[in-house]
Amino acid sequence: MDLLNAVGQMGAGDIIDLGCGNGQMAGALAARAAGRQLIGVDASPAMLDKARQAKGYDSLQQADIRDWHPRRAPGLIYSNAALHWLGDHTKLMPRLVAMLGKGGTLAVQLPHQNNAPSHRVWLTLAEELFPEQSAEQHGTPSVLTPIEYDELLASKGRFRMWETEYYQRLTAETGSHPVRRYTESTYARPILTALDSKRRATLIKRYEEVMHSAYPVRADGSVLFPFRRLFFTLTV
Repeated sequence: MDLLNAVGQMGAGDIIDLGCGNGQMAGALAARAAGRQLIGVDASPAMLDKARQAKGYDSLQQADIRDWHPRRAPGLIYSNAALHWLGDHTKLMPRLVAMLGKGGTLAVQLPHQNNAPSHRVWLTLAEELFPEQSAEQHGTPSVLTPIEYDELLASKGRFRMWETEYYQRLTAETGSHPVRRYTESTYARPILTALDSKRRATLIKRYEEVMHSAYPVRADGSVLFPFRRLFFTLTV
């Protein structure tokens, strides 16, 4: 909603929810549509089935974002927490901007947590413990630096970029650190998938030891977890 609320002008074309997932934003985007078609795009059939139940989209498209192209120039391409899973943003972002119709807006939110202990420690420990497998530890989400996005996009239209750090209260099952439970199924999934069960258990044990220092667990078992997100809008 913070990303959508930052969108002012939109062109006359369709609204694209790029990486729509389960359709969580369907209702809010539909409320802003003002007669425009709302189209959800995702690579996952399972997510599209859930998005269909949200009943806010005029149509849904199954496609890899790397290959996707709109049928006509959109008035808004909205992408919340999806594009960090794709590589080569130096090509991806200009390609998305080039799709927009006159007055159209690209609105993007990306997790910007990779340098925080919650994310960085997964990689550093994996490389320390299993250096022979370091070449396999790829596929984790990645983003450019803010200055790189500015240099890439600011000349293409009216560009605005900002960061927000959100504080979340996390809890977890007995015997596991809340931050581990939060990150292992998203950011750390490619790292853990590359390891056998014994090495995976070793990595998780070491990771949890570091997390107890980086993010102390409170008496009630919860952690107050800061998570940073990068936003930008570009109107052409």
